[in-house]
Amino acid sequence: MDLSFDLLGNALVSGLLLGGFYAAVTIGVSISFGMLDIVNIAHPAFVILGSYTAYIANSVFGFDPILASIVLLPAFYLLGVAIYHVYDVSFERRGDASIRGLAFFFGILFITEVTLVLVFGVDYRLVDAPYIGPSLHIGVIDLPLRLLIPCLVSLALIGTLQLFMSYTFVGRAVQAVAQDPMALRLMAADPSRIKRIAFGLSIASASIAGAILIVIQPVEPSIARDYIGRIFAICVMGGLESFGGMVIAAMILGIMESLTSTFYGPSWSPAVAFGFLLLTLAIRPAGLFGRR
Repeated sequence: MDLSFDLLGNALVSGLLLGGFYAAVTIGVSISFGMLDIVNIAHPAFVILGSYTAYIANSVFGFDPILASIVLLPAFYLLGVAIYHVYDVSFERRGDASIRGLAFFFGILFITEVTLVLVFGVDYRLVDAPYIGPSLHIGVIDLPLRLLIPCLVSLALIGTLQLFMSYTFVGRAVQAVAQDPMALRLMAADPSRIKRIAFGLSIASASIAGAILIVIQPVEPSIARDYIGRIFAICVMGGLESFGGMVIAAMILGIMESLTSTFYGPSWSPAVAFGFLLLTLAIRPAGLFGRR
């Protein structure tokens, strides 16, 4: 029985820390999909791109992967701005954003994955940092630093974005642009410019999420596809525009997966997690913290 409680406690803690990673990956989708109504299914590919840039900075220059991802935030932001400009001119202004826009992001996902395969191959890549390996021990609970530090960085990222969205004019405009673009124009704000900034922020978040991912586990280009379903499920389950709901949904999904993997085997964890998603949406179709 003691062993069972030990396993349960460690599974719960691991699930919470894993949920922190899921939240970092999902925050960009919460902005693009939840606030801008842009179904960017290529977002996991940008996360993997962030992983590989962190890998290069670490293996070639010896930089800490997470610090390197913070330094590279402006580059990912500009990449997001450029991609949205192409999307806006080619699809959104013509009213073709629904199907053709989805195909556009699918193409970006495919091109990014193929490019990474051609450059790096299909071998798994990993990074080296002082916090990869050691653990904190609190009684019978183990806190692996490779999960704890990424979780704290993830929460700091989400908290910063929440403050930006709540207390700046641009942040409030981002929240308003999907609801009433005409009212935004009356406030002397250009909806296309606001969306460009917001999409740039969503892609910039992928830089840090990618570094967190490669700290937690080795990566290879096709691993991006493993997270497409999860991040959209978390985004919907938490409420499309709610950062707090998204974090809670990510933690719940992490705990569900950790408990299932610990006691029943990892093959069952996706089914249980998505079963919980369906149950949540059956009870609250708008998500945990979405507007009714």
